[in-house]
Amino acid sequence: VYARGAMVLGQSLKNHNTSKKLVALIGPQVSEPCQSVLKRIYDEVRVVDVLDSGDTAHLALMKRPELGVTFTKLHCWTLTHYSKCVFLDADILVLSNIDELFDREELSAAPDPGWPDCFNSGVFVFCPSMETYGKLLQYCIEHGSFDGGDQGVLNGFFSNWATADISKHLPFIYNLSSIAIYTYLPAFKQYGGNAKVVHFLGKTKPWSYTFDPKAKQITGSVEKATTHPTFLLDWWSLYSSAVVPMLQEQYGDKPFHSGCVEVSEHICLIGPSESVSSHDQALQPQLSSEERKQKWEQGQADYMGMDSFDNIKKKLDTFLK
Repeated sequence: VYARGAMVLGQSLKNHNTSKKLVALIGPQVSEPCQSVLKRIYDEVRVVDVLDSGDTAHLALMKRPELGVTFTKLHCWTLTHYSKCVFLDADILVLSNIDELFDREELSAAPDPGWPDCFNSGVFVFCPSMETYGKLLQYCIEHGSFDGGDQGVLNGFFSNWATADISKHLPFIYNLSSIAIYTYLPAFKQYGGNAKVVHFLGKTKPWSYTFDPKAKQITGSVEKATTHPTFLLDWWSLYSSAVVPMLQEQYGDKPFHSGCVEVSEHICLIGPSESVSSHDQALQPQLSSEERKQKWEQGQADYMGMDSFDNIKKKLDTFLK
C-alpha cells in the first residue's frame, strides 16, 4: 500500500516542476503493475533487498534483525552516482516546489513534533557516500536504535544536529506533521498556508480511507481522523486523477482495489468543508469521561468531533463567563 503513497509523492513533485531526478527505493515484494507505474513517474526505480547475502546490510541484519526496515532506508546513502539528495518518506505530499532544499548541507532536517531536539527522518538532505553508509551500519550494530526505527539510528549517528548548526534545521513547513496540527491549532492557522510538505504521520494513512471522486468526499472511521481534511482531499484528488488511471492501465482486466468508490449513502467523514456535521457527531459512539480521558492520554483525542478546537473553545468560554 505504501507504493500508492510513493506514486502520489512522485507525481506531486513533478506537478510542482522539480528540476531534480526522482529515485524510488522499493522492496522486492512490490508487484509488477505497481513497479511499472512507479517507473512512469520516477526517473529511477531501484530494488533494495537487505536479505541479499551480497549486501553488507545482510551481515548487519544477522546481528540486529529487529532493524530490517531501518537497513532498507539506509540504502539511500548508496546512491553515489548523485552528489546530494533529499530523502522523502512515501507518506508525504509535496505542496509546492522544494528544489531549494538542495542548497542545504548534510544532515539537514526539520524538528520532530514529539521531541523537537530530535529531527524527523521523513525529510532530510544528505550526501550519498559508501563510507557514511558503512559507518551507519556499524552504528546500528553497536548501538541499535533508541526508538526501534531509522529515526532513532539517524538521530544517534547525527547526534549534534540539535546544537551544532542552525542552518541544518529545516523550517517545519518542509515537514509539516499532519497529526501535530491540532496540538497547536493557532500556529497552524497563522503559518499553515506556507506549508510546502505535509507528512501523514501516524498509523492512519490517506490510503486507509476511501474516496468518492464525484462527490469529493472521503469516508472512513471518524475515530481515526487525525489529519487536516484539506490535505487529505489534496492527496486523494491527486491520486484519483493522476495515479488511478495509470494503475488501471497496468492492471487491465485484473481486479485491484483503488480506494475510489462512488457511494450513494454513507456517513461523510470529510467533505469540502473543514468540520464534521452534527449529524455525523450524533452517529459516533458516546464515550464516558473516563474513556475520553484515556484516549487523550493515549494521544487519540477526537480532533474532528467532540474534542475539536472549536468545541474546546466553547467549553472554555462557558467557564470564563
